[in-house]
Amino acid sequence: MFRVKQLSLISLFACFSATASAALFEDDEARRAILDLRQKFEAAQQSSKSQADEIAVLRRALFELQSQIDGLKSDQSSMRGVNEQLLRELSEIQLKQKDVLQTVDTRLSKFEPVKIVLDGLEFLADPNEKKEFEATLVVFRSADFAAAQTSMLAFLRKYPTSGYASSTLFWLGNAQYANKDYKESILNFRKLLTIAPQHARASEAMLAISNCLVELKDVKGAKKAMEDLVKQYPSSEAAQTAKDRLARLR
Repeated sequence: MFRVKQLSLISLFACFSATASAALFEDDEARRAILDLRQKFEAAQQSSKSQADEIAVLRRALFELQSQIDGLKSDQSSMRGVNEQLLRELSEIQLKQKDVLQTVDTRLSKFEPVKIVLDGLEFLADPNEKKEFEATLVVFRSADFAAAQTSMLAFLRKYPTSGYASSTLFWLGNAQYANKDYKESILNFRKLLTIAPQHARASEAMLAISNCLVELKDVKGAKKAMEDLVKQYPSSEAAQTAKDRLARLR
């Protein structure tokens, strides 16, 4: 009887142990499942937090980028305005420069040498030089020979190497002849023949020299001057006049 009870207790204990072991095993599985879920949840929370942080960072970056873009747009607009202003100023400067250059060209043209063809000679002369020479002729043609002599001598002193020099000497000699200053007249006619023997009025100058010598009662010198004229400029009108006079003097 005692043994039966003992076997019953042993069987009951074994059943209880098996049940307890099964229960214990189920609790461990549940605990592990809970821990696993908790870890996954925490991981999910951490992931969500990380994503939220990343989103926040991205938002800040986008905001900063937008601010930079807005700033660049503002700078670009300002630069566009500055560029437009600079272009306007440049255009105004170019217009002013053009006006200045035109003014300078106009002024320089007043001083640029001009081509002159006078009495068979071709040369360059300053506009003022040309103007002053023509002014001396105006005085000569007014028959104020004293004033003409003064103005022509002043011209030669001012422009000693002028292309007008030979013509000025011719008219100066004539003015001096009219003023009965025969010796000075001869000197200036001879200067003309020395510096410009090809001068269109060279033959007239030689005839004028003979006229001065006649006035000075130097008939021999006058004849010599006319003979030289006929030899050097035989086809000139002055040479024909000299021939006629020589015929009368013989």
